[in-house]
Amino acid sequence: MVTRFNQSYHGRFPTTYPRMFRITQELEGPVLVDVVNTVRGQLQALGLQNKVKTGETIAITAGSRGIANIAQITHTVVDECKTLGLAPFIVPAMGSHGGATADGQKKILEHYGITEFAMGCPIKSSLEVINIGEVKGTPVFCDRNAWDADHIAVIARVKAHTDFDYEIESGLFKMMAIGLGKREGAEHYHRAGHHYSYAEIFHAVGNKVLEKARILFGLAIVENGYEETAKIQALLPDDFYETEKALLRQAKAWTARLPFDILDLLIVDEIGKDISGAGMDPDVIGRPSFQKLPLKPKIRQLLVRDLTPESEGNAIGIGMADLTTKRLVDKINYIAMNMNAITSGDSEGVKVPMAFDCDAEAIEIALGMIGLVLPQEAHIVRVKNTLHLTEIDVSEALLEEVRKNSRLSQVTQPATMAFDSNGDLLPF
Repeated sequence: MVTRFNQSYHGRFPTTYPRMFRITQELEGPVLVDVVNTVRGQLQALGLQNKVKTGETIAITAGSRGIANIAQITHTVVDECKTLGLAPFIVPAMGSHGGATADGQKKILEHYGITEFAMGCPIKSSLEVINIGEVKGTPVFCDRNAWDADHIAVIARVKAHTDFDYEIESGLFKMMAIGLGKREGAEHYHRAGHHYSYAEIFHAVGNKVLEKARILFGLAIVENGYEETAKIQALLPDDFYETEKALLRQAKAWTARLPFDILDLLIVDEIGKDISGAGMDPDVIGRPSFQKLPLKPKIRQLLVRDLTPESEGNAIGIGMADLTTKRLVDKINYIAMNMNAITSGDSEGVKVPMAFDCDAEAIEIALGMIGLVLPQEAHIVRVKNTLHLTEIDVSEALLEEVRKNSRLSQVTQPATMAFDSNGDLLPF
């Protein structure tokens, strides 16, 4: 039993909190030990020296997602371009992220260690684009700085997209569309994606960029379930589509998931744009997003506790939760969050759910809304976020399921949920 921290709901629900214990989950996928030499070897195998001239410029894309080893990878690409006699520079390729400003996008790169000093080359950040054609009645845009370069190198992580299922989802084609299209491109493509489908638009726009822009090569990155670099593959433009298809199948096989199909309550400690483009991954939480309808897990109540600092107030995805905290709501930058929603055409993702003064109150309310299930019998999972799923806290009612799953290991004994003096859960 614990003391209520807010008396406004006194006597409405039982105050018995379930006992929780920690487990570890064994995930899939290899780890690439020597990232730098792998990038070098992959690029050197393309025979690029026969496709460039000394002194030519090359724009290298850098996105807004937290890709493992991205500073190392980008720096190595810069160095290899210099070895070819090229003059490289980096362009932020992240649609409308960073508040849809040049300075905001440059700051995102700085957070990942991608600075002019660290990379040894200029970073040209601008929202200016050029119209390079049309597909399906939609104009196609390209970053002006990248377009003006003699060559473009596309660096992207290949993974499942949060909003749709297709042969290719998030990767090189998305980077050429949303990334190089900047805010203007992102707005047009998302709107067109509602009319057709995101899959069709990303594919068509990517093909137009390949046709019109001077793409020299791509570098595709795949991560394992532990968010470690698992595979890196350099490829020429003609190989983008088929290679990305194959890499996406591999990426999906390695993706981390929750090890339970039905939950009464999922507690997510943090959401953020650095966690997922949707704030939290719909594939992990089983909640629908745009043109994607995940079937599991089935979660009755979902509590989101906080927002990552790296999100800078953009709480997109909060609309997928059922409950949250006033702590999170107070951090929302509505201009940044609403801009993201307007650009993507997703108003559902920014609808703020019930917000409570502390975690204990929110959990108590959630446990009162799971039907006839008693709190001590509730199936509850707590995760840091939808990206880090190697360590998970689960309720005692899930003990038998844990013991039957060979990929799960119990590391602590069940103990009553612990809160600090403010009624908030202790750090994960």
